[in-house]
Amino acid sequence: MDVLDVQDSIHEINLSYLMLAQRMLREDRPVGMFRLGLSHELADLLSSLSLAQISRIAATDQLLCAFRLDDHLLLSALTQQSKQIDMSATHTAIVLAGQHAQQFS
Repeated sequence: MDVLDVQDSIHEINLSYLMLAQRMLREDRPVGMFRLGLSHELADLLSSLSLAQISRIAATDQLLCAFRLDDHLLLSALTQQSKQIDMSATHTAIVLAGQHAQQFS
């Protein structure tokens, strides 16, 4: 995979992510904010973007979505086989709820 392929993939992921984020926020704002880990201000901004603005933002060479499970021990614990499969999703939601919402810098 060369650099152009990587950049094209990043652009596609960014566009998909932004469009999904908008859809989630429009369908159920509180749940969307929780699942995306967004503050009210960032949710307002993302919700108000036009398609042209989304396209411009998505064209960046930087990946816009962040990997929220950045703790090795936590990620390892969540990926272990659980005797209660339903508890894995609940445990993940609890862990992510404990993280701070993204704010403007």
